[in-house]
Amino acid sequence: MMSGREADVSNVFVPVFGGAGHRMAATYARPVPIVQELAPTLLGVAVLALLAVGVLAAYGVPHRWAPALAILRGAAQLAVISVVLSGVITNPLWVALALLVMFTVAAATATHRIGWSREHGVMMATAMAAGVVVAAGVVFATGAIELSARYALAIGGIVIGNSMSIATLAGRRFTEATDDHWDEVEGWLALGATPRQSTLELARGAVYSALIPSVDQTKTTGLVTLPGAFVGAIFGGVSPLEAGRFQVVVLAAIMAAGSITAVIVAAWLAPVRVRPARLG
Repeated sequence: MMSGREADVSNVFVPVFGGAGHRMAATYARPVPIVQELAPTLLGVAVLALLAVGVLAAYGVPHRWAPALAILRGAAQLAVISVVLSGVITNPLWVALALLVMFTVAAATATHRIGWSREHGVMMATAMAAGVVVAAGVVFATGAIELSARYALAIGGIVIGNSMSIATLAGRRFTEATDDHWDEVEGWLALGATPRQSTLELARGAVYSALIPSVDQTKTTGLVTLPGAFVGAIFGGVSPLEAGRFQVVVLAAIMAAGSITAVIVAAWLAPVRVRPARLG
């Protein structure tokens, strides 16, 4: 039995790739309704992207086209992944491959944000992997969420994305704080402190700062925001109580994975012997 969404996907793609009798009819019958259905979405997204660019341009912000390019890239990637996942979401091997691709891109993105190097790449991959594996392992080992390909993809994708953001923030905050307080760091080194000891408080502060967005989101869930997992579950036909249970588990997994990731990143970077270069 297919869900409504799966049935919609099937209705769109099966006729096109099915028998010859349906191929021509589907090819010429579907484009107009699809274009008409997507037109309001495309218009709304375009206006929002131009609004973001316009505000940044008016204030003279550099890289003002970055939001629009990010939206364009995100839309293209979502279109591709939506088509791909519709056929592999229940296959454990394909889901594992999808998660591996997500993780690789996330680790590369986080590495880029603090400066490309082999050490930074290993650091980000290690920190994020530790956080994601431990958090997901607890979720499924305790039975908080049923272990299945579909749920593994959902939990894994959300936790990987948030771990990427937290890893980036932890790395950048530590590097910037060390640069800003370099005189203090040199003072501690001159007094005989080890490189790790001289930046310990800066590393702890970076971890705290990196977790602030996730902490605030968790504290205000249901009051200020309705998280995507919660809303998506409800739209998918799940009861509000069940959706709330799923969202709480997701938020807890994000906090656990993020804490592990941020601590590893900050601890890895903490032994500083030379003043770090300013980040772009």
